[in-house]
Amino acid sequence: MSSKEQSLKAKTFHHLHQQSSTFVLPNAWDVISAKMFEDCGFKAIGTTSAGIAASLGYLDGQSIPLNKMVETIENIAKSVNVPMSADIEAGYGQTVEEVLDTVKAVIAAGAIGINLEDGTGDPNRPIFDISSQEEKIAAIKELSESRNMPLFINARTDIYWLSVGDSTTRLREALERAKAYQDAGADCIFIPGLTDRKIIEKIREEISCPINLLVDPEMPCLSELSKIGIERLSCGSGPFRATLTYLRSISEEIVNRQTFHQMTNGDVLSYRRLTAFIQ
Repeated sequence: MSSKEQSLKAKTFHHLHQQSSTFVLPNAWDVISAKMFEDCGFKAIGTTSAGIAASLGYLDGQSIPLNKMVETIENIAKSVNVPMSADIEAGYGQTVEEVLDTVKAVIAAGAIGINLEDGTGDPNRPIFDISSQEEKIAAIKELSESRNMPLFINARTDIYWLSVGDSTTRLREALERAKAYQDAGADCIFIPGLTDRKIIEKIREEISCPINLLVDPEMPCLSELSKIGIERLSCGSGPFRATLTYLRSISEEIVNRQTFHQMTNGDVLSYRRLTAFIQ
């Protein structure tokens, strides 16, 4: 992919966050899932760190070697024509320099955006200090501007996802981090685990940049999120887990019923259609 093409995709991705309605970002874990999302009409694709890791036999949480993650990101980016944003978890590094090396690698792989989370993976210290995240985000923004590449920085806070701290102070902490990340240069604030409409509305009132939420059965529907003013809704590992659930259902039918209906009915993708995706 040329730098000009990558830059145009980045600008398109930025524009998707400026619409009047919430746009849904599906999260792919390999080439075929990404191509299916594109074929179904999605205007952009994200990756799922959990899905990529699990598909290759690793736990989520930066257990998968970075080179394997980057290789998958590159394969996905090359396989589709729509913009693709990469989930780089906490950046695969403790220092700003290490995180920047990761960002450079995924940009080279074809990503036009990133998710950067503040969860540490350490139960004794579940969240990075605000100042640490601010420094990382600011450095990534500076890198993006120095390369004249409008990289979309989706700064994620895991305050709600990890149920950090007391529930009575969680909103204040999330807002403090969201504002700090926004001021540091984030283009969007990602708050997975947030489902309460009143809290979503409060955060919308306080934060001026785009907000990204994660699909959850308890959250408002898509039309309601659009009315509130939420710009983006991510699918996360949901599609990957749903695919595995269907695979389990097929397997149980074969083992327990000795039948093959679920994988041979007329709704199943044909072999010819599958090969057409790859060509």
